[in-house]
Amino acid sequence: MTMTAARPASSFAPKDMTRIYTERVVLVLLAVASAVAVLTTIGIVLSVVYESLLFFREVPFWQFLFGTEWAPTGNPPAFGIVPMIGGTLLITLIAILVAGPLGLLSAIYLAEYATPKLRAIAKPLLELLAGIPTVVLGFFAALTVAPLVRAAGTALGLDVASESALAAGLVMGMMIVPLISSLSDDIINAVPQSLRDGSYAMGATKSETVKKVVLPAALPGIVSAFILAISRAIGETMIVVMAAGLAANLSFNPLDAVTTVTVQIATLLVGDQEFDSAKTLSAFALGLVLFCVTLALNYVALRTVRKYREHYE
Repeated sequence: MTMTAARPASSFAPKDMTRIYTERVVLVLLAVASAVAVLTTIGIVLSVVYESLLFFREVPFWQFLFGTEWAPTGNPPAFGIVPMIGGTLLITLIAILVAGPLGLLSAIYLAEYATPKLRAIAKPLLELLAGIPTVVLGFFAALTVAPLVRAAGTALGLDVASESALAAGLVMGMMIVPLISSLSDDIINAVPQSLRDGSYAMGATKSETVKKVVLPAALPGIVSAFILAISRAIGETMIVVMAAGLAANLSFNPLDAVTTVTVQIATLLVGDQEFDSAKTLSAFALGLVLFCVTLALNYVALRTVRKYREHYE
């Protein structure tokens, strides 16, 4: 076997040299774009951490993290985050209880049972819901869902606030249904057909194949879809502002008015603010907490995906 020595760059044709230089330029541009994205993320995190440290100079960290009263304009002011964490978790739980079953079941139907013609019509219509602006969903929650919830509660003899976590959670669940459905549908369709054929060859029915073969194989991706939907719900603002209110109440009753971390961040930074005051700096501390919560959710998702992927591959 003969070996051909590599030609020096000067021996390439002009056309080949142009292609080589173009590839190098593109490589440099891609590296710069990646560096800008990474540096931007690092800059955002450092900025939030720096402003949060300034806040914690004035307010003790443990008082902020475990305090049960939130009143930045009070006398004296109180900066306990527990009521907002409780409100965020309550609304997110209601939303995922609504969107989880609806999104997953619709994905299973579209991927495994629907005819191609029905799928071609139903999936775009379902994903169209994701394009509705959240401010429109907020109006819908405040003007339609909240009165219905209040009327239903009154008919049952329950005391329902004019703005409730239940109304906000129901509409937020509607908002994230397309996210869970679309991602889960793509993940289920990515399961190899050979797994289904093997199940059918052993005499399993369609439903048994879906429950015992398809869903376990698609579980890592479905978990990721749920985690992404939860993160989307945690970061929602407009629906909560219009349907759940601004009151930082420490309550786990879905019929009470509550607020979330993102709503308070938006409230604290609206209008003319003194950026060296504890009230304004508390918004950055809230943002840091929200960042840590999202990071923890992503970590859980990655660990779950890695665990089950190793099990099924």
